[in-house]
Amino acid sequence: MAAGSVSQAGEEKGGSRGQSDVNRKLKYTSLAVLVVQNASLILSIRYVRTLPGDRFFTTSAVVMAEVLKVITCLLIILLQKRCNVKQTTLFLVDSLVFQYKDTLKLAVPSLIYTLQNNLQYIAISNLPAATFQVTYQLKILTTALFSVMMLRKSLSRVQWVSLLLLFAGVAVVQVQQEGKKGGGGVGRHRPELHHGPGCRGDQLLVVGIRRRLL
Repeated sequence: MAAGSVSQAGEEKGGSRGQSDVNRKLKYTSLAVLVVQNASLILSIRYVRTLPGDRFFTTSAVVMAEVLKVITCLLIILLQKRCNVKQTTLFLVDSLVFQYKDTLKLAVPSLIYTLQNNLQYIAISNLPAATFQVTYQLKILTTALFSVMMLRKSLSRVQWVSLLLLFAGVAVVQVQQEGKKGGGGVGRHRPELHHGPGCRGDQLLVVGIRRRLL
């Protein structure tokens, strides 16, 4: 009996160690994908918005992005229901119609999110990519402050230091941008200079701070 319990404990310990290794690999893979996705999104939007010629409507881009998200979510739900169309339909009707109060509650942040996405295209069209990307991450600071004030959530010392570093990084980027404007030099007429390694470095810094806050 004792030998059996010892072997069972060893198997459980080995299983938990293997699970932690998988979780660690998944965490770093997600981090790498997040860096590539955020950097490529901002740079690609900045590129297409600064091309010569007629520009596309920002509202059209936002609507098409939401349509793709809806299609993706429907496909995921369909796969979760094992491709059963009837169960998928019943699930959607129950979630959207019968639980209409939750749907109405989600309508308010959805409208704000739509407005934010439209303003995001306007900001990218008028700001260098690095400046926009770093400034945009102030949402982490405001989210942390509101979570402390409204949700009574406590942050560790490392998280507070990370927030201060984030705020300092945004302030430094803004000061550099104002200095370039005041100099009236190359940065204003050649915005492509801001699309180089500096943007990727700022992106890595922001993602590192975000990991500390999670």
